[in-house]
Amino acid sequence: MPQANIQDSLLRFMTCGSVDDGKSTLIGRLLFDTKTILTDTLTQIEKTSKKRGMTAVDLSLITDGLQAEREQGITIDVAYRYFSTGTRKYIIADAPGHEQYTRNMVTAASTAHLAIILIDARKGVLTQTRRHSFLAKLVGIPHIVVAINKMDLIDYDESKYKAICESYKAFAKEIKLSENRTIEFVPMSALNGDMIVDRGESINWYQGPTLLDVLEKTTADYAGKDKNFRFPVQFVCRPHASDDHNLHDYRGFMGRVESGSISVGDEITALPSQYKSKIKSIQLGDIELKKAISEQSVTILLEDEIDISRGDMIIKSNDSIEPTKNINAMVCWLSETPMASSRTYLIRHTSRESKAKLDKIDFKVNIETLAHEAISNLSMNDIAQVTFKLAQPIMADPYQNNRSTGAFIIIDESTYHTVGAGMIA
Repeated sequence: MPQANIQDSLLRFMTCGSVDDGKSTLIGRLLFDTKTILTDTLTQIEKTSKKRGMTAVDLSLITDGLQAEREQGITIDVAYRYFSTGTRKYIIADAPGHEQYTRNMVTAASTAHLAIILIDARKGVLTQTRRHSFLAKLVGIPHIVVAINKMDLIDYDESKYKAICESYKAFAKEIKLSENRTIEFVPMSALNGDMIVDRGESINWYQGPTLLDVLEKTTADYAGKDKNFRFPVQFVCRPHASDDHNLHDYRGFMGRVESGSISVGDEITALPSQYKSKIKSIQLGDIELKKAISEQSVTILLEDEIDISRGDMIIKSNDSIEPTKNINAMVCWLSETPMASSRTYLIRHTSRESKAKLDKIDFKVNIETLAHEAISNLSMNDIAQVTFKLAQPIMADPYQNNRSTGAFIIIDESTYHTVGAGMIA
């Protein structure tokens, strides 16, 4: 596949919305109608559906994999499914709708190119619809599809559909969701399959694309191919034990190109040391490359012997990024144990890790009213703007400019559990 198409070959998308909006059924229908369900899986869910006394196959069972999910008929954990068409490959994340599982939704949203926000046509825009829309904006998902589901339960009423669209547009304008991203509306019935893969015969008044049509044309454009070059070093390769004498002086810097591109001969700067050199060679396994682009994991060799170790970052010399020990960020708190200013945490940013102390909490965002509230600590599922002081400097971009180098996770130093996720302002 040509390098220019790598960014667009895979689309990661997620479904979110309120409880019982039909997220799992939608994904089940999408997989069923694209004929990507294995025969044994289909046989199993047919048996389970019959045990429940259903006359039709319950397609939500395809994604509700946990026993507790199937017993309660809800999604608890994020379920990932994979499928492909003749055009591209997809990774689907089915996010839970309950408020107490908001942290799971944040996990799914962090790598998504597109979010499908489901709305029950009978209920319209609800609190959880607003919550997930705000989170989609916060984590920078560039494409939004508002799927107005269960149209069959309102007799495919066009006027009700348009009223919901206008209500959502007003909210989107309020939170500035439409800035720098696309928003599309699709009426559908996941249960009957209308406007998912096939158009069906019940929504003839709608002339727009089906859901699959939208997915097929959406570009994975946040991935970073046009952004500044960022290469966090994960490992320094020194094969001293090799029998090959040509490798005795080998010193390769291994990592993933998080954004931008680099070519042989380009001048680079290593951070935070500020040492400079030029690219001597780029290797992808045993293959020599002239150029490496974002999302490729490569080994870089330099013309000069300079001190670089894990956690350092390589950038182009004509670029600039200042190492910092102070970060201001929007944080989603994921732990049942509240954040405390007296505790020391670990900040993991790209391949670098540093001890950190909470300096201050600027405000908490009230998702229902969008108001900024003063608080002294963070509880699970809280979203707030905070400031940290770090023991070691990190090389970070604002999250809105670069999702890879603008994000970090917060780790509890005593338990080593991930307790928060942050996006640098």
